[in-house]
Order: sequence, then structure tokens, then C-alpha cells
Amino acid sequence: MNKIHRLTARALVATVAVLSVSNALADKAPIGFLETVHRHVTLASTVTDNGDLNPYAIVVAPVSAGKIAKDDVLVDNFNNLSNLQGTGTTIVDYRPSTKQTTLFAKLPQNLPQCPGGVGLTTAMTMLKTGWIIVGSTPSTDGTTATKGDGCVIVLDPNGQVAATWSGANINDPWGNMAVVDNGNTATLFISMAGFGLQSPDVIDPATKFPVRIKKATVLRLELQIPQGKPPVLVSQTVVGDGFSQRADRDNFLLGPTGLALGPDHTLYVTDGLDNIITAIPDALSRTSSAGTGKVVTQGGLLNWPLAMVYTPAGHLLACNGKDGQVVEVDTSTGKQIYSQWIDSDQAQSPPGNGDLFGIAMTPDGAGFYYVEDDMNTLMRAGK
Repeated sequence: MNKIHRLTARALVATVAVLSVSNALADKAPIGFLETVHRHVTLASTVTDNGDLNPYAIVVAPVSAGKIAKDDVLVDNFNNLSNLQGTGTTIVDYRPSTKQTTLFAKLPQNLPQCPGGVGLTTAMTMLKTGWIIVGSTPSTDGTTATKGDGCVIVLDPNGQVAATWSGANINDPWGNMAVVDNGNTATLFISMAGFGLQSPDVIDPATKFPVRIKKATVLRLELQIPQGKPPVLVSQTVVGDGFSQRADRDNFLLGPTGLALGPDHTLYVTDGLDNIITAIPDALSRTSSAGTGKVVTQGGLLNWPLAMVYTPAGHLLACNGKDGQVVEVDTSTGKQIYSQWIDSDQAQSPPGNGDLFGIAMTPDGAGFYYVEDDMNTLMRAGK
């Protein structure tokens, strides 16, 4: 066999080997959800006519009610036209069926029943009865130096304020909600990140960063929803406490953000400052705090995990705040099985740093919605 023939034979063997590996991979079921996600589509700008920006929460409408159609995507804004954090008052409604975006709600900046005013956060949901519930973590100068305790606001499906909840357990509702909705009753879980929070100018001499404290909580709110009337808050229970929090000039505050409830009633919580996801057992029934819960996973691919969602396969998807990746975690083992760059904007370092906040599964469970803060856009990831 001459040299040319020998090379050809080797090439044929290599080709067969590559094809065999490719076929084996093709036949193998994906280990995780993110392996099936290949397309990222820009859907809409989230900037409103009054200039509000910095999209935070994402909620997919479970029903049609008022101005909202089932499967619409609601997104709220945390900043105003001047880009001051804790001053955003608007919620936009993106309708997938028409690809149109409209203004759903514009709240007053100063709402007397809400201590400190209005600055809409990642804490938002829509109930099966059509009521929208959203958290407010307000400021007047864009920093925690002037923050108020905030409140939880109930809106009707036409975007009008119907009720507000405040009190000793409610201090800066911050993270995305985990919700159990039974129609005439509902249970909400919201992280509270404002207790004892100081100005970002108060620096810890040891770390050279704003002072970190461990006072953030996770609060369970039990609701009754009378026929045709706004939800009524009937009980409150702190199910988790001692989570890390601190003021931050660039990000307003850092505290527990992602909440996701598993079918066994385990509540998963992201704590970005400690770069960790923990689990609170028996979250629906417990009568006392579990502290910060049990460690599920820490470090690794996580890079300040923020909002989080539970997938149909029982995994968690957590958005990183300090890079543009979303990380998938197997809740049964705590293994970080995959990560994917969903915002690789090179203007930030690392790419996508500070760009990701809310996340929500699409109705078919095959993809997810997210926002890109650098572009103020709503995105969809899917197959």
C-alpha cells in the first residue's frame, strides 16, 4: 500500500470513528435541560414611554383577565428615566400571539400605603384569579441611603392598585416569588432583604466593601381570595432567615433573590453573596424558620446566582449576576450539570456581568424567558 493509500485508509478510519461518536451522542438523551436550548430570540424592548428601564421580574400570565391574555409575559422596571434604582413604577405586557408590547401598569411614585414609595422588584406573580402581586423596594436617590421599607402591592388585571401590605415582617421585598395557587387560596414566598441595610458609603474596613449583614429572610404569605375581591393577607411566617445582604452602589443591594418550590415542598433559595443555593424543607407547612437551610450547591459555575426557576425535569435554572450565564442544577444530587452563556456582551467584564435578572419558563416547558438589562430587552430561549 503506497503512502497516499495509507493516508486514505487512516482518514476513512477517523471518519468512521467520528461518525460513530456522533451517532452515539445523537442517540443519548440530554443530561440536562440547557443542552436542548439552542436559540435565543429578542422579543421586545421593555423601556416604557416615561423612560422607565432596568427590567427585573418576568411573569407568564396563567389566565386571561382584564387587559391580560393567557400566556402574556409581564415585565416590571426597577429604574426610572434618570436610571435611579428603586424608582421604577411600570409593568409592560408582551403578547406572544401578536408580538406587541403595551404598558400594563404605571403606579404613582409616592404611594402613601407603601413606606418609602414605589420601586418595583423581581418579586412579582399573577394569580389564577387575575390579581397581580408585586414587591416594592423604593429609594429616592437610587441608593439604599434613602430606601424605604417598601411593601407588597396588589393590582387588578387592568393595572390599578387594589391593596398594599406592609408591616414588621415586610422590608424590601426583593427576590422572585415562589407561588402555590389554589384559586380561592394562595401561598407566596418572598425574600426580604432590607432589614438593617445601611448606605453603600458605610464601608467594612476589613473587606473594603459595604458592610455585610446576615438579616435577610424568606417570608411565607398565606392569602384568601374572596370571589370578585382582592386577595386578603391572613398569615405570615418567616421560614428562612440569616441570609447575607449588603448595600451596593451598582446593584442597589445584594441579597437572596431566587426562590423555587419543588413538588415535595422544598423551597430552594439563592444567596448571591455566599454564592450558594440552599434548601428549606417543608416550606408550606413549617411553623418556624429553618435558618438558611441545607446547602444544595455552592461555588463552581455559580457566580452570584440571582433569579431561579424549577424545570419540568426537577432541575433548577439560576441566572448569574456576575456573568451572562445561566446554571442548571440537579436538585437530587446538587450537581451543577451545565451552564450556558445567554448574554455575552463584551462591554462588561466578565461578559454579561450585571445583565441578568428575572427568568420564567415558557408555557410549553421547552424554553424560558429572560431579560437583558444591558439592552433593556425581553428574550426567549428555546430549541
